[in-house]
This record gives sequence, structure tokens and C-alpha cells, in this order.
Amino acid sequence: MVMESRVITFSRNVFLPLTRVCQNRCGYCSFYAPVGNDALLTPDTVLATLAHGAALNCTEALFTFGEQPDSVSGFTPLLKQITGHSSMLEYCYTMSEHAITYGLLPHTNAGVLTADEMEMLQPVTASMGLMLETTAVLPAHTHSPGKDPTRRIEMIADAGRLKIPFTTGLLLGIGENRNDHIESLETISALHKEYGHIQECIIQNFCPGAGTEMGHLPPASEDSIVDVVSLAHEILPSDIAIQIPPNLANAKTLIPYGVDDLGGVSPVTIDYINPEHPWPQIDELAALIGDNVLQERLCIYPQYIEKGWYSQHLSSLIHTLSTRIKDQHNK
Repeated sequence: MVMESRVITFSRNVFLPLTRVCQNRCGYCSFYAPVGNDALLTPDTVLATLAHGAALNCTEALFTFGEQPDSVSGFTPLLKQITGHSSMLEYCYTMSEHAITYGLLPHTNAGVLTADEMEMLQPVTASMGLMLETTAVLPAHTHSPGKDPTRRIEMIADAGRLKIPFTTGLLLGIGENRNDHIESLETISALHKEYGHIQECIIQNFCPGAGTEMGHLPPASEDSIVDVVSLAHEILPSDIAIQIPPNLANAKTLIPYGVDDLGGVSPVTIDYINPEHPWPQIDELAALIGDNVLQERLCIYPQYIEKGWYSQHLSSLIHTLSTRIKDQHNK
């Protein structure tokens, strides 16, 4: 079914991969790096990026890092030496506080976290995320303990119990099939119906990266992406935005099938997960969406602001940025 014209949203962000050290070795991953100085962002680099983003009116600081880097041999001494922190979550917390000072709302995507770890970050985090990717058990995840679907579903549920506005999604073309797509979407739908916390579902297509185990495989086809976007529109509750990354997929083709959002787009930083695919410039987004209306949004969606699903520490900044966004919409 092709959709009528509507509002398409995006977030203006800076992308901050605090470390690329990770316990997982996914067959498609271009993000992972071994322990070393170039695998860890220094505090000075983070602060300079935040300042640049603030100067360009960014509203979101996207903090990512490899999953459970503290469990990787040699990482904790390096972290202590470079940042003065004894754990990755402590470093993320401190950098999130700096982001708030610069006027950017932190969104954290750090792989699988426990409920206690999410609760620790909650005071300085406007929203969090974890890609479900798929409910299927796949060869691509053979060396990736954090990609156990049961564990990832458990974290998404924990986020719901904590009332954390949440992002999840599917990764297409990594060995799953259409039945897996349906099951994964139905799982996300059920989690949202129980907890009401999933604000967006990303439909992300695998793009082969040079030097990766799966780098020789073909990317997910456009037909399959159209199919999954259509399934998402059919299966997911209407208050979950369907998102596609405009640097990886053809927004012009996909938007008519139910895409609501183009995700975080940065005028400052590259897509460190898919570095071979540059973001479109923000002033180019309008050309991608046809007759639809482009609107900027925050990393916490309006319905969760209305519910008060944020910490008191973030209250003033959320109010300020919400007012700024509303003023832009009214111009």
C-alpha cells in the first residue's frame, strides 16, 4: 500500500563512537577495532565535537560504543589512562553530562545493558536504543554472544519497565528470511503493546563493508526493503515511527510505503557504523521526501515528553529544545 503525503521527521545530531572495542565479532561489522588508542575517543575529541555540533544547532548527541568493552582484555587500563574513568559506563555518563551542558540531548546505543546499567545512565539520557536485528539465530552472529535474541528482547523489555523512550529495529540481509522479518516485527509490536516505550523502529539494510567476513555478499535488495517497510507499517502500532537510514537506502522509493522518519543526520560527523556511506546534507533531505513535509524532531519523541518520561536533570533542556523545534515548525 502506498501512503499519502505526511510529515517526515529527522534528528540533527553528532555521532560519538566512544569506543569501537567490542566483545562481539559479527560477520558484517565494519565498526569493531582492537584495543588501542585509535579505538577510543578522547575527552578532548568528544568536547570539540559537541561544541561543533552546538554551533550548528544540533540537538542530539548519539553515544555509541562496542558491546561490553570492559570485558575485553587490556581495555580498562587504556580507558583509565586516556579518560581517567574505570568503566565505559562512567565515561559515557560524564560525556553525557558535557553534552547536556552544550545543549545536546544524549541518546545512548551501547549494545546489551542490564536494567541496573540503564538505570545508571537514565538521569543523563533522553532516550536509548538497541537493534533487535532479528529473532533468528544466524551464522553471522556465531562469535557474538551479545546478539542472542533472547537477551536483546530482555533488554528492550527492561527499558520498557524503566519507562525509557526506546529505539530498536531490524537489520536486513544478514541471513534471515521473510518469516523472520514478520516474527521480529511481531516481537517489537508485542513489547510496545506491553510497555508503550518504543518510539521508532529502524529498518536498516545490510551494506557489505570492505574487509569484513561478509563483505563479498550482495547487499539487501531494494525489493526486500520495500517489503519489510510495508510489513512494519502493517504489523507495528501506529505510534511507532518507521525509520530508514537515508545514507543506506533509497528514501524516495521507500517513503511511500510507510516510512515516517530519516533518523539522525549529522552536519558534523560521519556514520561510523557505515563509513563508506556519507549522510545526505540536511538541506538535501527535503528533495528526498517528495511532496511530504520535512520536520526536525528531538531524540525523545513528543508523546514521551508529554508523559514526563525523562529525568529532572534533563527537564530544562528538553523544554528549551522543544520550544525551539515548535517555533521552527510554526514558521
